[in-house]
Amino acid sequence: MKIIVGLGNPGKKYAGTRHNLGFEVIDALATKLGVARIQAKFDAEIGDSSIDGEKVLLVRPLTYMNLSGRAVRPIIDFYQLPLSELLVICDDLSLPTGKIRIRGQGSAGGQKGLQNICDLLGTNVFPRLRIGIGAAPPQWDAADYVLSQFNKDETSVIADAISRATDAAIIWMKSGLVAAMNQYN
Repeated sequence: MKIIVGLGNPGKKYAGTRHNLGFEVIDALATKLGVARIQAKFDAEIGDSSIDGEKVLLVRPLTYMNLSGRAVRPIIDFYQLPLSELLVICDDLSLPTGKIRIRGQGSAGGQKGLQNICDLLGTNVFPRLRIGIGAAPPQWDAADYVLSQFNKDETSVIADAISRATDAAIIWMKSGLVAAMNQYN
């Protein structure tokens, strides 16, 4: 079994913001994998499907970004899965807009939702896929920037990044972390 968690903030107010790219990838995966039913469970919206005969859970935490670990930890505990079967997808201020990067471990790099997951799991050794949103302009507060919408020049770049991240997650499910890293980093 695989678990893919897309980070974001629930509610229409946050739809389409830089901080909700994880949710957008989960939505794209749900469409691609034909997820028909979403359940509210473990402080998250969870859809399940399968790929190549293996079950996959698609998770959107409803805890708000900075408390994402409160949804992830109970899911991992309930299914008793090794963390190598978990993929967390989130935005990243330190990557150029639209660039994706997959890693098997590492620091949260200032991403508070990812940091909360690391804290509650007690480790930073689990796969993550980051999607670049670019650095906040000097006149912007980082919190305001991540909660802002993409501008017209960025929308096609981000749409392409969401598509590539979706494909990378599918490669991770089918062929593993190294294959996804080799193809998408």
